[in-house]
Amino acid sequence: MTDEIFRRDGYAFEFEARVLSVDGDEVELDSTAFYPGGGGQVCDTGAIQGVAVTEAFYKGGRIVHKAPGNGLVAGDAVWCSVDWDRRYDLMQGHTGEHLLFCSLRRQVPDLAVNKIFISPESKYLVVDRDVGWEDVREALVFANRAIRDNLPVTKAVMSRDDPELEKVRIKRERIPEGEDVSVVSIGGIDLSACSGLHVMETGELEMMFVDRKASAGKDGVAIHFKVGREAMGSAMALANACLQVSDAIDSKPEDLVRTASNLRSEYDSLRKSAGRFVRAQAMGLAPTSVGGVDVVGGVFPPVDRSVLSEAAEAHKGKGRVCVLVSEGESASVVVSSGAGGVDCKDVLSKALADLGGKGGGRPDFAQGGTPSGVLAEDLFSRTMEEVVGRLQLIK
Repeated sequence: MTDEIFRRDGYAFEFEARVLSVDGDEVELDSTAFYPGGGGQVCDTGAIQGVAVTEAFYKGGRIVHKAPGNGLVAGDAVWCSVDWDRRYDLMQGHTGEHLLFCSLRRQVPDLAVNKIFISPESKYLVVDRDVGWEDVREALVFANRAIRDNLPVTKAVMSRDDPELEKVRIKRERIPEGEDVSVVSIGGIDLSACSGLHVMETGELEMMFVDRKASAGKDGVAIHFKVGREAMGSAMALANACLQVSDAIDSKPEDLVRTASNLRSEYDSLRKSAGRFVRAQAMGLAPTSVGGVDVVGGVFPPVDRSVLSEAAEAHKGKGRVCVLVSEGESASVVVSSGAGGVDCKDVLSKALADLGGKGGGRPDFAQGGTPSGVLAEDLFSRTMEEVVGRLQLIK
């Protein structure tokens, strides 16, 4: 049975051990400070007798250390070291996750966390709904105050049947009958069941900052955060970006949200107007006969592809072949055919291949686009050439 040093001392990162078994790259020790990952926190890395440990994980109830090319044998006495900088970053991140969620819960009391992920590259928690930026701001005010107050972070073990467990954030159904529960406390503001590694005081986090929210699909919304120096750097970078935007749109920083909201409303209104204009123009295109088949086409300003698709379907219904292109940073194209002899999917495949674009669809309707830099006129000409070539063969 391996003595799990990390359970009682997250700050231990160097230790002596004896090799219990070796199976290729996999090494088992009689004691280890390598955290094998769990609770959303990734595992430690480091070295055993100077050989890099790239991963640590549970396997059949045992902790296994992956050390490629180790050359060890059972019975060897070894000196081991955990990558401390990486470990400490993970400890800060995991403690930060607890602090951030309990702070968010003060703003949204029935908020639930569905998942967490703590690694050197990314730290986030997935909650069951979106949280407004104003609530995030208030939560960060509370969390950073707790950091300044340097609250103690302690761990205790409780019985699964302890009535005091009612005060703890826990998914009791995940705890097997008869198994004890590791509970992490942050001052008097949070109690949470967790077996991960944490710092001893909130002051060690230095600072916390939320820099992004993103959809996590059916799981909810991922709230990405940073702690320590990374939090400071991210906050400064985003503040500077906001100041640059403020200058670009001629708005005072304190009015930036309102100004951006107004600009978005104006943009949406103009886009709808452009869509109505382009729809009318595309629907009213005069056909040209090619091989006895009516063909229509044109290049239009940037609009939602649905506008062109609607017009293309209408022309198809009249037995026409239609090529509609929308310009922009990258050009998009819709091809439809209500006549035999023109396979839209094949037409688009050939036209886009020459221009480095991609698309797909059906023989009677296809759509696609090109990389930035390709002119809409070039896309239109190339696609129309393919259409005309096929119709001329029919004749």
